[in-house]
This record gives sequence, structure tokens and C-alpha cells, in this order.
Amino acid sequence: MRPLLSLCLAVFLAAPTLFADFAQADQTPIIDYRTRFLPQVAQHGMVAGPEKLAAEIGVDILRRGGNAVDAAVATGFALAVTYPRAGNIGGGGFMLVHLAEENRQLVIDYRETAPAAAGSALFLDEKGEVDRRKEFFSRASAGVPGSVAGLTLALEKYGTMSLKEVMQPAIALARDGFEVSYALNYEIGSRAERLLQDPVARKLFFHEDGSRYGIGETWRQPELAWTLQHIADKGRDGFYKGEVARRIAADMAANDGLITEADLAGYRALERKPVRGTYGDFEIVAPPPPSSGGVHIIQMLNILEGYDLAALGHNSAAYLHLLAESMKRAYADRSEYLADPDFYPVPVAKLIDKQYAAKLRKTIDPKRATPPEEIAPGRHMPGESTDTTHYTVADRHGNVVTNTYTLNFSFGSHIAVPGTGMLLNNEMADFAARPGHTNAFGLREGAANKIEPGKRPLSSMTPTLVMRDGKPWLATGSPGGSIIITAVMQTALNAMTFDMNIASAAAAARIHNQWLPDRVAVESGISPDTIKLLQDMGHTVETSPRTLGRTQSIMLSDGWLYGATDTRRPGGWVAGY
Repeated sequence: MRPLLSLCLAVFLAAPTLFADFAQADQTPIIDYRTRFLPQVAQHGMVAGPEKLAAEIGVDILRRGGNAVDAAVATGFALAVTYPRAGNIGGGGFMLVHLAEENRQLVIDYRETAPAAAGSALFLDEKGEVDRRKEFFSRASAGVPGSVAGLTLALEKYGTMSLKEVMQPAIALARDGFEVSYALNYEIGSRAERLLQDPVARKLFFHEDGSRYGIGETWRQPELAWTLQHIADKGRDGFYKGEVARRIAADMAANDGLITEADLAGYRALERKPVRGTYGDFEIVAPPPPSSGGVHIIQMLNILEGYDLAALGHNSAAYLHLLAESMKRAYADRSEYLADPDFYPVPVAKLIDKQYAAKLRKTIDPKRATPPEEIAPGRHMPGESTDTTHYTVADRHGNVVTNTYTLNFSFGSHIAVPGTGMLLNNEMADFAARPGHTNAFGLREGAANKIEPGKRPLSSMTPTLVMRDGKPWLATGSPGGSIIITAVMQTALNAMTFDMNIASAAAAARIHNQWLPDRVAVESGISPDTIKLLQDMGHTVETSPRTLGRTQSIMLSDGWLYGATDTRRPGGWVAGY
């Protein structure tokens, strides 16, 4: 079957079930957007992302001669306008870049940092208990933003166009406005109760009477346009110094926040070497700590490489059992050993060692679920982030960018900074507010990830590149907090082990297990018989009320680009030429 036809059929056939699941989970009527999700095939350039306007802006940059980095930066700033639940200038993330001419991969770490005034007891009340309201929905929950520093650093070092050129489309969208889509209307409505509690966010996202903008209405954001123009004119200093920084710091000082002008001026994005592993004939390239995703995807693949997964059958009970068991062991290690490497000696080499994986594999019973109390972090070690967004870009030169960034929760803390049009992140919640206890995503957090000034919180963001024969073959990533790691791994496994095209690999039903709490979350699409067999093995299985991730992927093969936006949510788009 021709690649394009098979791609289109895969998404068309999967879409009705997936949309029905989305509607049931969120209890809202669904418009049939299937035609928007048919993947495109292109030869010159492509952007796969969560929102149409931003993806088209990225492709227009490619048409005008820009490279993948130029397009990724343009898309990132545009999403701050068109996709406010997660697109941002007030958050942070990780960008994985493949430079074709040098055949080199690098990671730009623009994760947020803890303000200088932050301490380990920041979110503890007088009884030593975690104050969840303060941790999630206050200005104290905001880390020093990294998105502007990361995007501008990427452009400065690896782009070909000016900052003004790549930011002009985002500025125009904010200034002149754009029509509210079904997806945007729904997303704002789903968080309206919390957004309306902040006077500045209320003014930004709603009419004067508190009603949200209707589908087809024009939404303008003049204050955000003002902030973006400052960045376009002055570069990173237009955000981290000057009037924008003063407005952020003044709002913090007036409302018990921690970020100061000195914190903003001192923020730096970092370039890091990616972590690498192999799975059969493939090489996996992914971000290093403070992302936990790269380490644990490689760790899980190392464990699974010892089985004939293809013979077990895709999403069979035997296959899903092994996935769940590998996930439990990786997340147990995550709870103990992963943190900002500038503050804690993360044992990366040990965790991704294939001999360590072989020892872990021996602890897996193929017919019985291992109770969590029998899994201890690092027991066999050798002796030596809920709403995010992701997009992927490929250009005609062979350069690839896979980028994940976030405000943490959908719409972050739901607090907007007066006069800037920007939302604050609540990334401080990704630290261990009380080591040994769980965070917002139910993940057990250890002392290695405690709050310290200048430290970057541990993240699950995992922009990932799969290499084949030394060349980029699959680029992907996902939102979803703790679910990101397992969503990305299963998408890659679907393509590598089961030879699925990118649409099928993205659409296939997924599972998630993170050691604690002790349960296997499954999506609609896993058969009742399979669930019963998993339960008979001792797994606690729960049908997930929400979708497990949302990948945005590009597959590169024989000079062609095959792109797919995950059908689990409406609004995604693949743009190519």
C-alpha cells in the first residue's frame, strides 16, 4: 500500500473511537474534525504541532528559506499566542536539535529555575504539611521562566533568520487577533472557573461579563503583543531586563511571589549533550537530566530489548505486562536518583547500562505482576511534568527539531502578570515539596529533587529522536506530565518493533504505570479480554478517564517527511510543503 494512503487510512479508521473517548472523558459534544488529522507527506519541510496557525507559521518560515530552528522558534512564539494552555513565554522546556551538516545532536535546556528566595520548606505549613493551594495556584509556585532564553539562544546559535523576522507572525496574531477555534474555546472553558478567579486572567481570556470568546470570534491580546515586541526589538534582554522584567517583579513583590529582577537577569539557558542508547538497529537520542525522560526511555528499552516483543503481539496481555513491569522499575529509580545534575550527581551511566537492565529483567516474572514494595530503587545498580505541549520540525536540509515546553498545569497557575499578557508557570510544584511524598502527578519525589535556589526542577519532558543507519528516522514528543515518558516510548516501540507508520504508531492505544500508585492505566482500545488477563496476573487495571499523552511526530524516510498529529485531542495540525 502506498505510504500516504496507509497513513490516511490509519488515522481515519482510528479517529471515531478516539474522538468518542475524548468526548466521554470530558463530557462535551465533539465536532468531527477527522479531516484535520489526516497526516501530510512533504519533501521540503514540515511542522507537526498542537495548533494549526502556529504550525502554518512554522512552515511559512521554511518556505521563506529558514531552517528547522528558525521554524521551531517561530512556532514556539506563535503558540504563546494561539495555544495559551501550554504554549508560552512564561514557562520552560527542552529543545533537541539535529544539525544535518555536522551530523550532531544537542539539547537546549531552558527549564525554569527556583528563585533565590526559594527554600526547601517553601510549600510547608506550620504543621509540616504541603499547602497544595500555594504549591499549585500562587505566585510562589512560579519558577524563573526559561522559554524566551531558550528560544532566543537556539536562534542565535543555530538559526539563519533574525529574531524580528521569526517573531513578526506571533506579534501580528496577538495584535490583530485571530478567530477562536473550537479547541481553544473548549480549552478556556474547561479552566474558566480557575481563570476567572484572577482579575488579570479574567480580562485576558474573557469578555467583561465573564463569558468566554465564542467559536469564530476574534480574540486580540494587545498586552502580549507589547511583550513580544519588546523581545523582538531587544532579544532576551527585552524580557529578562527592562520594563517587562520590572512588571513581573513588581507583581511578585505585591503578591507574595519570589521572582525578582535579579532572578530574571541571572537566568541562563544551557546547552547539554543528549543521552544515547540503542534498541536493536536503532539509536535513541533524548534529553539528559534535569529531564528524566531520556534516561528512563533508554532504561525501559534496554529491559524490553531482551524479549521477542513482536512475537508476543502488539498490545497483547503478555506484551503489556512486560511494558508495565519495565515502567515500574524505571519510575522507582526516578523517585530516588533523578534531579538537576548541577546540584546532584545523577548516575546516568549506571541507569542506562545494559547490564543493569539485564539484572532488572531477571526480576520480572512473565506471568505475575511485581508488587511495588518488592521494587527498590537501584537495588541492582552497578557499583559505580499535567499539561505541556510538543511540536516537531524538519527542513529540506535534513535538520530536525523536536521541542517540548510547558507551564506545568494547563494554563499554569492560572495567574497572569498585569500589563504583559503572559501566564505564570507553576513549575515549582515539580520539586519535592516534601521529599518522600508525591507531587501533582502522583510521582514519588526524593531528596535529590528538593527545592534549592537556582535549581531546575526534575521534568518528564522528553523530545526524542530515533536514528536509523546514522540518520534521523523518527522525531516525536508529548505532553502529559508523568505520562510523557511512557507515551513517547510506546510510540517509538510501535514504529521500531511493529513497523507501524507514524499515524498508526501515534493512534494506537497506550498504557501507563509509574510504580506508585500501583495501577496500570489503560486507554479505550485495549480489549476487555486483555484487561482480564492483566488482572489475573495481579495488575490493578484502571481505564484512564483522560488520554495518555498527545504525540506530535515526523518520520523521515527515503527523502520524504511523514507527519502525524495525535488524534487524541482536537486542534492539532501537520503543515508541510
